[in-house]
This record gives sequence, C-alpha cells and structure tokens, in this order.
Amino acid sequence: MASSSYKLCPGWRPLAKCVALCSRAEFERDQFRFQVLDRKVNGDASEAALLKFAEVSVGEILEYRDKNKKLAEIPFNSTNKYQVSIHEIENQSRALLVMKGAPETVLEMCSTIFTGGRELPLTDEHKREINQVIVTLGGLGERVLGFCDLHLSYNDYIFKYLFEKEEENFPIRNLRFLGLISLIDPPR
Repeated sequence: MASSSYKLCPGWRPLAKCVALCSRAEFERDQFRFQVLDRKVNGDASEAALLKFAEVSVGEILEYRDKNKKLAEIPFNSTNKYQVSIHEIENQSRALLVMKGAPETVLEMCSTIFTGGRELPLTDEHKREINQVIVTLGGLGERVLGFCDLHLSYNDYIFKYLFEKEEENFPIRNLRFLGLISLIDPPR
C-alpha cells in the first residue's frame, strides 16, 4: 500500500484506537521537540514501540487518552497473558473495553471479528487464517500481539459504574477481534 493509505482501510481506526488506549507507556518529559521515533519513553520496549506506532497513526496520543478517560484496568501478567482497560469514550454514552495480549489468548476471548468494515461471527476459517499469520510472523522472529474490543452499553454499564478488576464484573469474553501487530523482537 502507498504510505498512509492503510489508514483508509475500515478496520484501521478501531485497531489504532485500541492500541492507543490499551497501554500505560508515556513519552518522557520534554520529548515532544523530537521526531516521534526518536522520543524516549517510560515503558518497556514493546510498550514504547506501540506508543510510537499509535502517535504516528492517531496523533497526540496522550491528549487522546485524556479525552477517553480510563475507568478500570487489569494490568498484563504472565498468567492471563493479556491487559484490559475500560475507557469512557468522548462524546458517547458508552464505555469501550480494549484488550491486548498474546494473540492466541486474545483470539480465544473473541466471538466476532471486524473485517471489511463489518462485524461478523468469528469462524473457524478466520481462526485458521489468523493462526497461520501468527505462526508465520513468529517464525520470522517477530513478537506478535493481538487486539480486540467491546463496546459496553449504556444500559448495562451506566456512567459512574464501579468496575471491579478483582471480581471482573465486566465482560472479558465475546469480544470483537480487531487484528494483530508484530514487533521486531531482537535477540537478547
């Protein structure tokens, strides 16, 4: 694709929004005078790469996060192999749950897929294709992450709903698969 024409794909915006919101990484102070790829980041290497990706893709990521306030979070851990955060979405009367993590785990949590601008049931054929991509990218030595989301309805999760991460009083299954992102994972 020509540069930035990928942004015209219907699935691009939901994926970029998910990447932007499902992260704790931030640019260090006084880094905004530098080009995005040269900025120093508070966060691990993967989080730094995703933050820079989101900044280039969405722009003004920290401002975007401020406008879409985080209501709750389950941080990544090696047992779950995913991170979840829930956000109050600017100018909407609903919240958005976003998840990133090990692609196999994320895929397991999904029942639909956003493809071609539509949300469709996640079929076995979709899963086979996605798993083949995961294997291919992993075989190239890249670290692959999966991303998904779920709009939480106003009726079920009213404004000021108290999200309990220990009790998980919100759904983390039947999510909408958005896509994969691979990162170069240099040998240690």
